[in-house]
Amino acid sequence: MGSGTVAEKRKAIRLQYGELFDALSKLLFELDPISINFETNTDEYEPEVGTIIPRLTHAESEADVREIVHEEFCKWFDSKTAGPIEDYDAIASRIWMEWQRHK
Repeated sequence: MGSGTVAEKRKAIRLQYGELFDALSKLLFELDPISINFETNTDEYEPEVGTIIPRLTHAESEADVREIVHEEFCKWFDSKTAGPIEDYDAIASRIWMEWQRHK
């Protein structure tokens, strides 16, 4: 995606994917895979969404999405905090549906 800060890249992705970015941020906040939803911090998962969305173009299935999301959470946090990949089944299913709707 070129140079620029992480925040600039996330802003560009948000502009490009608008509704999808917001939907995935809301979805992750709702499902809260790493328990950081304190009800007022609704933008908490935006950094992860900013790195997940560009990778969705390579996803060919819900299983691919699960792997992508889990990998990103392991990168952003660590594998212990992210937990096992199986914990991402519901998230992957919902993200896959949103991605299909977006395409």
